[in-house]
Amino acid sequence: MGLLNHIWTLKPILVTIIAFIAPIVLLVDYSEDFEVQSKCAYVIVVMAILWLTEAIPIPVTSLMPIFLFPLLGVAKAKDISSAYVTDTTMLFFGGLIIAVALEETGLHTRISLCVMMLVGAQPIFLMAGLMVTTWFLSMWISNTAATSMMIPIITAVIKTVSEVRTKTLYTADNPAFKDDDSENGVPKDKIDVSSNGDVMPESESNKNSYKVSDKDIEAELPEEMDDEMKRYAKAFALCVAYGANIGGIATLTGTPPNLVLKENADELYSEAGYKGESEISFAKWMGFAFPLSLLTAVIGWLWLILCFIRCGCCKKMDPEQKKAVNATIRAQFKSLGFLTLAELQVLIVFIILVILWLFRNPPNIDGWGDISAFKPGYVSDSTPCMLLSVLLFLLPREVPQIFCLLKEGLPSYKPILTWQAVSAKLPWGVIILLGGGFAIAKASKDSGLSLWLGNQLSTFDNLDNWVLNLLVCVIVAGATEVTSNTATATLLMPILAELGIATEIHPLYLMMSATVACSFAFMLPVATPPNAIVFSTGYLTIPDMALAGLPMNIIAVLCLTFAINTWGKSMYDLDEFPEIFLNQTAST
Repeated sequence: MGLLNHIWTLKPILVTIIAFIAPIVLLVDYSEDFEVQSKCAYVIVVMAILWLTEAIPIPVTSLMPIFLFPLLGVAKAKDISSAYVTDTTMLFFGGLIIAVALEETGLHTRISLCVMMLVGAQPIFLMAGLMVTTWFLSMWISNTAATSMMIPIITAVIKTVSEVRTKTLYTADNPAFKDDDSENGVPKDKIDVSSNGDVMPESESNKNSYKVSDKDIEAELPEEMDDEMKRYAKAFALCVAYGANIGGIATLTGTPPNLVLKENADELYSEAGYKGESEISFAKWMGFAFPLSLLTAVIGWLWLILCFIRCGCCKKMDPEQKKAVNATIRAQFKSLGFLTLAELQVLIVFIILVILWLFRNPPNIDGWGDISAFKPGYVSDSTPCMLLSVLLFLLPREVPQIFCLLKEGLPSYKPILTWQAVSAKLPWGVIILLGGGFAIAKASKDSGLSLWLGNQLSTFDNLDNWVLNLLVCVIVAGATEVTSNTATATLLMPILAELGIATEIHPLYLMMSATVACSFAFMLPVATPPNAIVFSTGYLTIPDMALAGLPMNIIAVLCLTFAINTWGKSMYDLDEFPEIFLNQTAST
């Protein structure tokens, strides 16, 4: 064991060496007409091993194409480096800055508590409130931040419900605590509840007059009550994780795989001679993915109710518990105070950005990007995103202390965002990972490797299109449980594009399905950051996540299959093979 420990300590070095040696046959044994493709495949296999094992940090692995492809003669250094910063990268970058503004001002917390106040204290509605809030926020901010923000709310709610249930049960079952002046077993002069449900502070005189020791509680607390609270805690935690994973698919900037799809689709259409962007725009993607995300979230909520709440979903909540939970949520909301100037401005900027995204190039009508003031094809989704992101560095966080507004001291002005705050919170690693993915995709296409792989996979053309699509979704959903969803999308997009062309299936039919399936990781803590965060609370075990997550994976894939074969086909004309790809089909 001591020897193994020493070897495991050297994991980064040993795994990296193995990653470079294992596929060495691709580097030394190839036919003359397959040299570039084989060397490109070697780099991709090396990176896939390092991404899977995380022997080297994933963003660092994503930098390898910059030196490996030029050294092996696969692509020029300037071509590979230029793939790291594209229009899609800037769209993602601007979206992240907006997300940082939401976090910096605390607007995301206010939104979440507002939703929790609206849904009420019934367990199934609390689950809905937690899921809806995380689902909505993860469309616009990182799913990691959305999940982290919800954990304190879950903890407070569970603690409040548990404490009230324990006191109610203990005093109701123990005759020693019942008297003529008690109500529901709780002495009236010990707990004061105001007319609006707020729990009032205890007075100094009775501060210690009503105490139940932990030992007494353990002795009196029935086992089924304890199990019920555990099930509630598990349900609340998984609602947050599922909401974060599902919400990201609804918008183009919600999760990196969506941006990987856009970049690959734009490149694919451009190489086929199409002028302008591909059909993957913010408005059109949201038209397809938002209903799918909503459908999956609703069915996921019902599934978690069936798993953990069971028949208790029809049971009325104890009035004392209901008042205590509502009071806890209201107290947290009141602690935020009134809407600040910074929050108001960020909210306005956020709403304007969404409107500009939705109406730049909406389906079937002309958008603001088509007006004569702009040259055709010059404006993209990144344009309003970066414009409003820059604006956040100018707008004041609070009323400037200048001229007649100066109250005391020296004049001062603080913007909503500073570069120091943004650079500290921005996930630079994800941006580099996206760039590395774009570099691999470019090298795969330029070398002909993705074309070769597509031709090899064309043997599947005897399958019905929907069966092939379902098979792709199942494989991707399984793979993303143990690999980075961005890395999975990066490796598959060029291959699926060529597979679609080789089999004369609309390339977006397979690419869109695989992209969404990359976000369907519900089984394991290591699958996504939200899963890891809720697992760290201690409410869940791996069997809990796996037993609930496996059926949820199946449910999500079935929802995706239904969506892509119904309104997805109608919106993107996926039943017809685009004419612009016919020449490429003939050449292959």
